[in-house]
Parts: sequence; C-alpha cells; structure tokens
Amino acid sequence: MIPSRVFFLILSGLIAVVGLFAAAAAHDYLQTFGLGLFGFGTLFALGCVKRHFDEHDATH
Repeated sequence: MIPSRVFFLILSGLIAVVGLFAAAAAHDYLQTFGLGLFGFGTLFALGCVKRHFDEHDATH
C-alpha cells in the first residue's frame, strides 16, 4: 500500500472516531452530524482499501 493511501486511511479513521465522539456528546441535530461524519469516515476508509485491492488485482 502506498504511503499516501495509508495516510488517508488513518485520517479517515480519525474522522470516524471524532464523529462517534461528536454523536455521543450531542443531543439534537448535531448527533446526526456526528453519525454522518462517522459514516463518511468509515466509507472513505473502505473505499481506500477497495482501491488498493482493485489496483492489486489489475496488476496480477
């Protein structure tokens, strides 16, 4: 895995964790924002992993 992809994988994981903390601390509409941030971070990380394996499959 290339270093830039590892960086974005770690960054998206941090965004997901911040989203969970924001959702836990909020009460109203900010809870929805925190859950959305968690979803974005999770899906972005999964997209990075998918892109890595797609490139790996294309070369072999």
